[in-house]
Amino acid sequence: MDLLQIPVAAGAEALKEPVVVLGGLLIVGSLISGLAHRSFLSLTAVFVLAGFALGQGGLEVLDFDPRSGFVEQLAIVALIVILFRDGLETEAEMLQTAWHLPLRKLVLAMPITFGIVALAAKLFTDFSWTEAFLLGALLSPTDPVLSSAVVTNPKVPRLVRHSLNLESGLNDGLALPAVLAFTFALKGTGDFVWWKFVLQDVGLGFLTGVVIGFVASRVMPKGTALGHEVSAHQKAMFGLGVAFAAYGVAVLLPQANGFIAVFVCAITLGILRPDVRECFENRSEELIELVKLAIFVVFGSLLTIDALFGDGWAAVGIVAVTLLVARPVAVFAALIGTRDVDTPTKAFMAWFGPKGVATMAFSLFVLGQGIPDGERIFDIAALCVLYSIIAHGLTDTLGADWIGRHAERKEAAAG
Repeated sequence: MDLLQIPVAAGAEALKEPVVVLGGLLIVGSLISGLAHRSFLSLTAVFVLAGFALGQGGLEVLDFDPRSGFVEQLAIVALIVILFRDGLETEAEMLQTAWHLPLRKLVLAMPITFGIVALAAKLFTDFSWTEAFLLGALLSPTDPVLSSAVVTNPKVPRLVRHSLNLESGLNDGLALPAVLAFTFALKGTGDFVWWKFVLQDVGLGFLTGVVIGFVASRVMPKGTALGHEVSAHQKAMFGLGVAFAAYGVAVLLPQANGFIAVFVCAITLGILRPDVRECFENRSEELIELVKLAIFVVFGSLLTIDALFGDGWAAVGIVAVTLLVARPVAVFAALIGTRDVDTPTKAFMAWFGPKGVATMAFSLFVLGQGIPDGERIFDIAALCVLYSIIAHGLTDTLGADWIGRHAERKEAAAG
């Protein structure tokens, strides 16, 4: 039989346009990355806007079913890779001495943000408290990838960069249990009990992650294996395999949560095997960027103007509260009494808490679960991400220069 006459499978046929678009955007992104770094519009914004233009709200070149297996599986893969990377980075940051600022923001500011957003959602919409809490959980993580100038600009004080980096690295995993709990509570099974969820889903996921992380740290030799030196490439591939193994083992167990297992496994492996952590971090950047690109494009393709503003001014009000009220109030409250950061520095950290990859991936996951009002929750979260991309993209370079000049004046006055 002529191989060219073999019919194309339906799945492969459906992927033709997305593959072409993804390839084209990768090429364009690599060509304009330098320009994007020098302008207010980040590559993140470019990819989201490209997805929007080519998706349901534009030319309809990309037509994804939000409840399809493809979208759900993409969200799962993205969460595995991102949570594993975030977990590995925990120990590298925690070994530094300046841990108290990010700890305060994680323990105090994040729950305060969650509560304020949930309250706004309840006041502005007809959401139930569970739905409002789910939206609050979706919008509580931050993501400095949308403000790269802030965390890479040497003018920004190291304490601030460290604090924002560690906060964003950990709050994805810390928000996850709340997202899962409220999602499962809304699925309508009628027998959801939160403390059972904590003991079973979260508890077993945590235990699974610790066990697999510990075993993995012992399985990979530190020096040689089969008579040859273990290369950095091998260790990076090993780390990626451990990430998916942790998720797979957890979902095979009754009631264990795979995402939590991945995050805890990464923390455990990073603590016990810093060499594996370093190799993975050094060699996984392209993979993570590819996964993020796919999430950005798919996320953007699912957006339409009508859906984004389906809740009208209520949606805009929730976004305004999230970016202009919840984050600043939470950060200033969490940092009360700290002596090593002044008011301008607190204001800077309060503003730069953008909503990005975690909110996108979590929202796609929620959308695929078929819960009541899931599309409304997704659309409001999406609107917040879009506003964040614009607002923080316009201000990251200006803000970094401003806080840099402030730090110089402060240092000169102290000297």
